Amino acid sequence: MTSTTARVLFLHISVLATLATTQFVASDYVVLSLARIMVLGVYAMGYNILYGYAGMLSLGHAMFFATGLYAAAIGATHFYLTPPAAFVSALAIGIAVSVALGAVLLRAASVAFMIVTLMFSQAAYLATFYFSDVTRGDEGIVIPDAIRVFSLFGLPVNLADASTRYNLALALLGAVMALNIFLVRSRFGHVIVAIRENESRTEMLGYNVERHKLIAFAISGVISALAGAAYALMFAFAGSTLASIQYSIQPLLWTLVGGAGTVLGPPVGAALMYLLVDVASSYTNANLLAVGMVLIASVLFFPKGVLGEARRRWAPWLP
Repeated sequence: MTSTTARVLFLHISVLATLATTQFVASDYVVLSLARIMVLGVYAMGYNILYGYAGMLSLGHAMFFATGLYAAAIGATHFYLTPPAAFVSALAIGIAVSVALGAVLLRAASVAFMIVTLMFSQAAYLATFYFSDVTRGDEGIVIPDAIRVFSLFGLPVNLADASTRYNLALALLGAVMALNIFLVRSRFGHVIVAIRENESRTEMLGYNVERHKLIAFAISGVISALAGAAYALMFAFAGSTLASIQYSIQPLLWTLVGGAGTVLGPPVGAALMYLLVDVASSYTNANLLAVGMVLIASVLFFPKGVLGEARRRWAPWLP
């Protein structure tokens, strides 16, 4: 094991260990907030694969988050699937939707790609109202607590329990974090970074650019769908608000604030922005003004994001 690999593993394991012990000393509100942040951090990490590493700016990732969200919620409430079965079904649907849309959307590039992802996402958002008999529109689907209790390997699991929910969110974060580290340090990760930097030169070197972009798009969409499924099952709600353009813009902001093209940057950005809105809203109704000021300061003083600047200045080994 090289010293760089040891540093990477030590940093990420330390982060997960810190989160694992925090639940024993934090208040119930902090535990709930951290569980939500971890799930949203997974969503941001999925977005970061496409934007931070592959260099494709999407304004429509809410459609993938909503795919997992509604697949899990509808599976649990309409088809009476257990939470694990609903989660697996959301994974399968997320894979199918991500690959199918990737094959279509990747025909566009640059600004056109950004626009078509936004258009498809808005169509998905409007579909949540059109099929309101199933999705219940803004009112949303509320998953009863009774459905969120199941048996796993003979052990009872209750998703309404704060500790259970926290640890499952932590496990999902750890799994996606490990996947991200593996991907970005693999040959595939190096190729998509090369595509981000110079697509023509990468193609000239003999790499199949379209295939790598489709794989990156699909992985990004599937991770986003998994985050949506986890959100629905852990927090017992799926509504149209979670499919709106706001949830396409937020992972972009989280990634920019935390550091695009870094594994830990997106969840750090999600935590910072979530806590900023939470704290600012307790003092003023103009909490978005505070968010805007932080974003301006971030662009001025941390143009590569918190961890992006840390990598540039002090820790070039950060993945």
